This record gives sequence, structure tokens and C-alpha cells, in this order.
Amino acid sequence: MSDDDPINPYASPACAAHELDALYRDQALPDAETRRDVMRWRRAERERLYRLRNALPADARADAESELQGRLEQLVEARGARVVGAYWPIRGEPDLRPWMRAADARGLVVALPVVVAEGRPLRYSRWRAGATMRRGRWGIAEPAVDDWCEPELVLAPLVGVDAGNYRLGNGGGYFDRTLAAAEPRPFAVGIGFGCTRIETIYPLPHDVPMDEVLFSR
Repeated sequence: MSDDDPINPYASPACAAHELDALYRDQALPDAETRRDVMRWRRAERERLYRLRNALPADARADAESELQGRLEQLVEARGARVVGAYWPIRGEPDLRPWMRAADARGLVVALPVVVAEGRPLRYSRWRAGATMRRGRWGIAEPAVDDWCEPELVLAPLVGVDAGNYRLGNGGGYFDRTLAAAEPRPFAVGIGFGCTRIETIYPLPHDVPMDEVLFSR
């Protein structure tokens, strides 16, 4: 493929997207074999989207992150949220830490997710600018001191997202599990660069759509 060729939005060598389309038309709930095909497709698509995200030039990334922080500020204010579950960026995810520091400085409660047990919903611990951090279960930074809180609005970084606001994440399923278990459920906001848009993630029963998605241009 030359550099001028369009990037195929369906990239799995293990299961062609058109085959999944046919299977999804023919049945309400995917069977075990179809689920395996979907997961193989997602792994391949995830890697493609990682490459796109990591290829963003530094100046374009900085502009996109500034735009996302401005839009996030407007959304938080419009919803009147006082406790926001954020995230610590990994693998080229949009870096919202400048917004987190500013929000903390003006008294907003900013919290970060903590994996308390494998396969269990996340819990959120309050984060403060300058706080001591530790490496969590998957090597992601989290507050060193547990100060549990219940966010009213939670942010989820997007590897990909489709027209139904179904999110393709890093593959652990923790965020979907957390939303499904939360009572009351917080308002879920996906955060991503423009290159994260895809036609479909082929939603499975455990997938939970975002309430709103913020993209950079």
C-alpha cells in the first residue's frame, strides 16, 4: 500500500468486517463464535487506532488537547458537576492534566480510577495537584492515599468510538463494568482525538455507550 492509499477502517486479518456485518444482521445476540470474531477484530482495530493516535504531530496534539480541555470545561460547568472522575493518560491518550490541576485549584473534586481487584468495578480516589502517586495494578498512576468518592461525571479516553457512542477502550472491560454497577450511574463522557471515529465497534451485550463524546477537530 502506498502512502496515498486510504486507510481501511476495517483492519482485522482474522475476521473480515463484512462477515461481521452479515452476522449482526442475521441475529439479535452474537453467538460464541461471533463474539470471538468480534474480539479478534477489535484487537486488530485497536492496534490500527493506536498507530494513528501516536502518529499525531506534537503541535497538532497540543492544539487538540487544548481544544478538548476547553470543551470539557464548558460541559462540566453546564452539568454543574462537582466531582469528576478523570484518568491518567497512557499510550498517547489525550492529556487532560492541565485541566485537572486548574479544576483542583478552584475547588472541584477530581478523582482517578483505582483497580481494587481484577475483574471488579473501578473505584475513584480523590486526586490533588502535587499529591504522591503510586503505580496501580496495570502500572497506571493512581493516588497513593485512598480517598474514595463517587463522581457525578466520569471521563473515559477513547481508542475508538462509533456513531452510537459505543467506546473501544484498551480491552480490560473495567470502565463498562464500572458504569454497569454504579448506582446512581454517573454521566459518562468519552474523550478522543478526531482519528478515533469508526463506523461501529460491533457492540456486545456488556458494552455501555457513552452519554456524550468530546472530539477534537
